[in-house]
Amino acid sequence: MEALFWICALLVAYPYAIYPLVLVACNRLGGRRAHVADVRYEPTVTIIMPVHNEARRIGAKVENLLSLDYPRDKMQILVIGDGCTDDSLERAMAAGQGLVTVVPLEGRGGKASGLNAGLERATGEIVVFTDAGILLDRPSLRNLVGHFTDPEIGCVSGEDYIEGSETEGLYGKLELLLRREEARLHSIAGASGCFYGQRRELCEPFRSGMAPDFLSVLNTVRQGKRALAEPLARGSMTATSSQRAEFTRKVRTFLRGITALFGNVGLLNPFRHPAFSFILWSHKLMRWLAPLPMVGCLVAAYVLREQPLYLGLFVLQIVLYVAAVAGMVWPALAARLTLVRLSAFFVLVNAAALKALALWLVGSRVEVWQPTQRPK
Repeated sequence: MEALFWICALLVAYPYAIYPLVLVACNRLGGRRAHVADVRYEPTVTIIMPVHNEARRIGAKVENLLSLDYPRDKMQILVIGDGCTDDSLERAMAAGQGLVTVVPLEGRGGKASGLNAGLERATGEIVVFTDAGILLDRPSLRNLVGHFTDPEIGCVSGEDYIEGSETEGLYGKLELLLRREEARLHSIAGASGCFYGQRRELCEPFRSGMAPDFLSVLNTVRQGKRALAEPLARGSMTATSSQRAEFTRKVRTFLRGITALFGNVGLLNPFRHPAFSFILWSHKLMRWLAPLPMVGCLVAAYVLREQPLYLGLFVLQIVLYVAAVAGMVWPALAARLTLVRLSAFFVLVNAAALKALALWLVGSRVEVWQPTQRPK
C-alpha cells in the first residue's frame, strides 16, 4: 500500500511539475533553440471566425482584425454564422468596411461545421482560426505567419492571456511554458483555439466532437510537419464569468480533446513518433488521467493512517480538499487566500477531467459548440 501511495503521488506530480522540468532540462542540455519567425514574409491569409450569437463582441473583434499589422489585400476574413439568432452577422458586416465576408449557416451545426464551411471558401496559403472573445495585439498575425517560411512548419499557435483571474491565468502560464518548450523539442501538444494558423494544404475537414485546435496539431504531425507556438503572436481575453462556467468549459474542452486523441491513437506510439508521443503522453493523457491517482493517494493514505507520516499526509489532503470546496462555495474567500484559490482551481480542473473521462467512456460526445461566456 505504501508503494501504491508513492506511485500515485508521482503520477499526480508528473504532468504538473516533473514533466515541465524534464522538458526544460532536455532542451537546455540538447542546446535546442526556439524557431525564429521571418516577419517580412507576407503570404495570403484566410482568417476564419465561427460565431454563434456574438453581437456583444463581434464589432470590436472585426475592428481588431482590420487593425492588425498586415496588408489588407492579402487578408480574407470569413465570419461564419453558426445558426445565429441575433444580429451578429449584420454587425460584422457593418464593422468590416466591405472587407469581411459573412457566411450564414442555417441551424446549429456545431463548431466543426462552421470551420468546415470556412475551409470550403478559404483562398489563402495560410488559414488562421480565431474566436470572437480574443483581441489580438497588432503585430500578432505577422509574427504568427512568419514561421511558415520554413517548409517543416505546418501549424503555429498564438498565445492567449487571461485577464481578471490569477488562478486561470496561472494555469494558462503553465500551458504557455509547456508549449514553448515542446516547440523546441518537436511540436506543441495543442494549439490555442482562440488564435492559430495552419498551411492550407494540411487542413483536413474537422470532425464533430473533436477539439479543432488539438486536431489541427495532430493532423499536422501525422503528415510529417511540426507545430510551434509563437510568444509574440498574442491576444488577451477576460476570465470566465463564474466557476460553474469555467467547469463546464473545461469538461467540454477535455472531452473533445480525449475524443480527438483516441481518434488519432497511433500518435501515442513511441516507436513511430518518439518525441511527439512523449509530449502527448506527458502533457495530455497523464493530465487527463491525474484524477485517478489523486483518489489513489487519498485511499492509500487513509489505509496507512496508523503510521504518523501517512496520517499527516491524509490530513493534509483533506485540508486541501476542504479548502477547495470552501473556495468554490465562497469565491470571496478564494479571492483573499492564495491557498484556497489554488486548491479550488486545481480540484476544479481535475474534477472536470474526471467527468470528461466518465462521459467519454459512456460514449457521450460534444457535437454542438457553445461559446464560452466571458465578461465583455
